[in-house]
Amino acid sequence: MRIIEVCCSSLGEAREAAAGGARRIELCSAITCGGVTPSHGTIEAIAQANLNIDINVLIRPREGGFCFTGDEITTMCRDIEFCRKTGVHGVVIGALTHDGEIDIEACKRMIEAAGELSITFHRAFDVCRDPHKALEQTISLGCDRLLTSGQKPSAELGTELLAELVKQAAERIIIMPGAGINPQNIALIEQKTAATEFHSTAAINDHDFAYRGADVSFAAYPDREGIIRHSSREVVLQLVNNTL
Repeated sequence: MRIIEVCCSSLGEAREAAAGGARRIELCSAITCGGVTPSHGTIEAIAQANLNIDINVLIRPREGGFCFTGDEITTMCRDIEFCRKTGVHGVVIGALTHDGEIDIEACKRMIEAAGELSITFHRAFDVCRDPHKALEQTISLGCDRLLTSGQKPSAELGTELLAELVKQAAERIIIMPGAGINPQNIALIEQKTAATEFHSTAAINDHDFAYRGADVSFAAYPDREGIIRHSSREVVLQLVNNTL
């Protein structure tokens, strides 16, 4: 059975994901830069909402790459400890060394802080040096799941490596394709990779309709000023059910 995880940044989006039939959400903020750790208030609000859906929280202290300082790792461990107290299902972690290897010691610190929480290794994997070696290291760390696009800009482009990873994993870890997955391509990606879990924003574009000065923009791209991209239950439902 196909399992859908939806990337969400608010309680409203989490409700949409649950209503559409998603099994799990990855909770984060600042999705446009790849996501960072959401506020403690957001984590608490969703954990206390009784949505009957698993909540995994992204642990990433800043935008940019995945080589973290000791202070940053300490911050991430503190965020993980907070997540444990709120009763979420799991955390989403990842760290690399400067030469593109999995940072084993940093990951061990975060996994120790997570205790009984489920562990997903995130798309830091997609910029590591050797994906097959990194997969074995991720399995050895005890991670439950690997989120990856197959080291390509989208999972659709990365199906060849994704299929190799699913075969190599041999059910020792879940390979979860993510990046650019939508109702139009999910069934084909599923067929080509033999994956059973998929990660998507399940998003539609909306507008905030707020008045703003014409010469001032706060969007990363000016042509997206005022556009709000948010998860939609209708898109989630299609992701759950669409077939070839």
